[in-house]
Amino acid sequence: MHLTLPTTVVEPVVRAVPGVVPMWNVLFHNDDETTMDFVVKVLMRFYGHSAQRAFEVMMTIHSRGVGIAGTYPLELAELKAQQTISAARPWYPLKVTIESAR
Repeated sequence: MHLTLPTTVVEPVVRAVPGVVPMWNVLFHNDDETTMDFVVKVLMRFYGHSAQRAFEVMMTIHSRGVGIAGTYPLELAELKAQQTISAARPWYPLKVTIESAR
């Protein structure tokens, strides 16, 4: 039997609400090499968290395996993710991703 795959891709319909900017979560993923201290410092420097809030976010990342560093419009989320990765790369393999906040 010969299977024929469709030649067109149907994209999901995303309805934009006028005046509402879609928001994106910047996610940090836990690993065994990136230090907790580094994560706290990055959360304070690039995401504007207080020391206490940065510690709480870091503990969420550590205990759940992933945590939200911040929620921003797409371009800003991409910038913050890239800043974080650039700061980490010389020393740590910290994985940072973004996902839709809705």
